[in-house]
Amino acid sequence: MQFRDLKAQYQKLKDKIDPAIIEVSTNCNFIMGDQVKEVEKELADYVGVKHCVTCGNGTDALYLAMLVWEIGTNDAVFVPDFTFFSSGEIVSLAGAKPIFVDVDENTFNMNPVLLEEQILKVKKEGKYIPKAIVAVDLFGLPADFIAIRRIADKYGLFLLEDGAQGFGGEINGKRACSFGDISTTSFFPAKPVGCYGDGGAVFTNDDEWAALLQSYRVHGKGNNKYDNIRIGLNSRLDTMQAAVLKIKLEAFSEYELSDINKVAQMYDDALQDLVKKPVIPIGFLSSWAQYTIQLDNKIVRNEVQAFLKDKGIPSMIYYQKPMHLQEAFIRKGLCYNDEEFLITNRLCDTVLSLPMHPYLNQDDVNEVANAINKYLK
Repeated sequence: MQFRDLKAQYQKLKDKIDPAIIEVSTNCNFIMGDQVKEVEKELADYVGVKHCVTCGNGTDALYLAMLVWEIGTNDAVFVPDFTFFSSGEIVSLAGAKPIFVDVDENTFNMNPVLLEEQILKVKKEGKYIPKAIVAVDLFGLPADFIAIRRIADKYGLFLLEDGAQGFGGEINGKRACSFGDISTTSFFPAKPVGCYGDGGAVFTNDDEWAALLQSYRVHGKGNNKYDNIRIGLNSRLDTMQAAVLKIKLEAFSEYELSDINKVAQMYDDALQDLVKKPVIPIGFLSSWAQYTIQLDNKIVRNEVQAFLKDKGIPSMIYYQKPMHLQEAFIRKGLCYNDEEFLITNRLCDTVLSLPMHPYLNQDDVNEVANAINKYLK
């Protein structure tokens, strides 16, 4: 059994993917070929925004937003404590201070109440200027952008949606990667829509920001790549990845998103109440980058994972260390009060992600669920 079965997906799409790759190889237009512009338009149309600017990976996508907003020294950027390292890494890379916020125990996403408390705390201390919020769509579920947008507007903060895991998710029919002033996603192969290497994209409705993004991704170019008017990156999506993404986006839109939600329902039905299952709020749709359960404690979680491994069933732990305890931040002299992150600390010890992709069937799900139910009983 595969944790995320890219081989099954390839076999399904092989008749389209192979000719697309051969076409790029034949034309030898490997960088910024026509397929890049085409997939940017298709991605923007799918999300429902004016502009999509692709780039080299999801981390660069986030950092490009920092450049556009000129975030730097003395700025504070608010980031969930339970997430992948890059969400906070790009803040420090920009020279600003990441302020971590505990998450909701049911959705795994940033807790809006605690977010506002942290903003007020920073404003009261007066050492840093609150500048932006990075809200992550963890495991495929959009963050609570209804509440977070209200807070961002109230305090005049930029809102950056980190949709690396959330592409395809929705809130009341509005799609992920459209909720931020700038939104980003990743096309890492295991993501809801992945390419065959690294890739990322930035989404916005702002014409000026879109022009800046296009400049920053190519060494801060002006009229051409040898006319450098700002300090930027070398972060372009190559044509081969764009060609693959065009095909995968079509499959995702036509059936993969629907099918993976059916798999999630299978898990919900098959798993007994011995575990805490993912919670999807009313009006929300997840793209299920992961199906993540919670166990009673770290010992039980680790025992269940070992039992599944013995049965040939893969699983993953996201994330074993909270952001506020990452050595990279500590070495930069950033200190945080561990008591402010009780939910994240517990989740790091209790979460376990199960095999999840659109090509699982009922027998696969039953095999996983029966093993977990049997062990816990």
